[in-house]
Amino acid sequence: MKELLNTLIYMLGEMAPYILLGFFIAGLLHAFVPQRMMSRHLSGTGWRSVVKAALFGIPLPLCSCGVLPTAVALRRNGASRAASTSFLIATPQTGVDSIAATYSLLGPAFAVVRPLAALATSLAGGCLVGAQEQEEAPAADCALPHAEEGEKKPFMRRFVEALRYGFYDMVQSIGGWLVVGLVIAAIITVFVPENLFLAAAQYPILAMLAVVAIAIPMYVCATGSIPIALSLMLKGLTPGAAFVLLMAGPAANFASITVVSRALGKRSAAIYITTIVLSAIAIGCVIDYLLPSAWFYGRLAAMPTEAAHCHLSWLELVSAAALTVMLAIALLPQWIGAKRHHHCHCHDCESETNNIIDMTKTYKIQGMQCPHCKASVERGIAQLPGVEAVTVDLSSKTASVTGSCPASDIERTVTALGFDYLGEA
Repeated sequence: MKELLNTLIYMLGEMAPYILLGFFIAGLLHAFVPQRMMSRHLSGTGWRSVVKAALFGIPLPLCSCGVLPTAVALRRNGASRAASTSFLIATPQTGVDSIAATYSLLGPAFAVVRPLAALATSLAGGCLVGAQEQEEAPAADCALPHAEEGEKKPFMRRFVEALRYGFYDMVQSIGGWLVVGLVIAAIITVFVPENLFLAAAQYPILAMLAVVAIAIPMYVCATGSIPIALSLMLKGLTPGAAFVLLMAGPAANFASITVVSRALGKRSAAIYITTIVLSAIAIGCVIDYLLPSAWFYGRLAAMPTEAAHCHLSWLELVSAAALTVMLAIALLPQWIGAKRHHHCHCHDCESETNNIIDMTKTYKIQGMQCPHCKASVERGIAQLPGVEAVTVDLSSKTASVTGSCPASDIERTVTALGFDYLGEA
C-alpha cells in the first residue's frame, strides 16, 4: 500500500506544475475568446472553416462530454457541419492542460505528435463531412446563451473570471477523471507483472485494435488518459498502441457518437467515428514502424523503477499540494451533494419543497456529465421567457425550473444543446 501511495504521489508531482499552467491558460482562453467570434469564423463548408475549427479546438481544454454542448451551440450559431465535426474531433483529444501534462510524463515526442495528430484527424473528418454536406439554414427556434458576447467587461473582471474558470471550473470538469486515471495508473504500475505486454509488441496492430475496443466504450479525458498510457508502456505496451489510447479514448465514446448522430446526422457520425479509429491506428503504426523508438521511450528510461526512489523537486511538491487542495475544494462538494440527494428525505426538505411546488417543476435530462454540461443547460433554460430560476443537479440528471415556461420550450432547448429530454421527473 505504501508503494502504491508513493507511486501516486510521484505521478501527481510530475504532472502538477504542467497541469496548473494548462489550467491558467485555459482560463485565459475562456475569458478572453468569445464564442460568438468563433461561430463567425466557422460558417461555410470550405476547407478554411474546417482548419479554423481545428485550430480553435486543439488548445481548448474541453473533455468529450464538455465539448458536445459547445459544438452543438456553435452549429446553432451558424457553424457548418464540416467545421462542427472538425471541432468535435480536435478538441477532446488535446487541450493546453493535457499537452503540458503529456510533456511532463511521456516526453516531448508524445507532446508534439498528439496535437499534430488531432489536427490531421480533424481536418480529414471535417473535409469528408464537408464533401457530403448540404447547406441547411441553422435552426432559428433554438434559444442558446449569448450572455457575455454583448458585454464589455473590464480587464480585471475578465482576469478574475479566468482564474475561477481555470482553477475551479476546470478542476470540477476533469478533476474526477484525473484522479481516476492516476489511481488506475498507479495500480497498474505496482500490481501488474513486469513485461506483461511484451508479447503484444510482436503484433502491434492487434494490440491497437484491442485498445480501440476498450477505449470506445470507456470514457476517459485527455489528461486522465496520460498516466494510464504511461503505466501500460511500463508494462510492455508499444508507444503506438499507447498513443491509440491517448487519441481514441478521449475522442470516441458511445455518448459522443449518440449526440453527434442527433446533432449532425448519421452520416456525419459515421465519418466522425471512422476517422478517429482509422487515424489513431494509422498514426500508431507510424510511431511503431517509422519513427525512432528512442523518441518515445526516452522519458520512460528516466522513470524510477521503485517508488522508494521517487524524488520530487520543491516546485513539484508545492504544485502537487496546490492541485490536491484544488481537487478537494472542487470535488468534495459534488460528492457530498450527491450523497445528500440520495439520502435526504426528511420532512423539513419535503415541506420546503411543497412551498414552491406550484412554481417549480423538475425535468429529467440525460447526457450531462460535467460542469460544462450543467452550465450549458442552466444558461440555455434561463434564457427562455417565463423562467425565473433554474438549477441543474448532475447527480440526479435533473433540472428544476421555477416559473411559467412551457415544457415544450424546455424540451426544444435541451435537445438543441445536445442532450436527451426525458420529461418531468
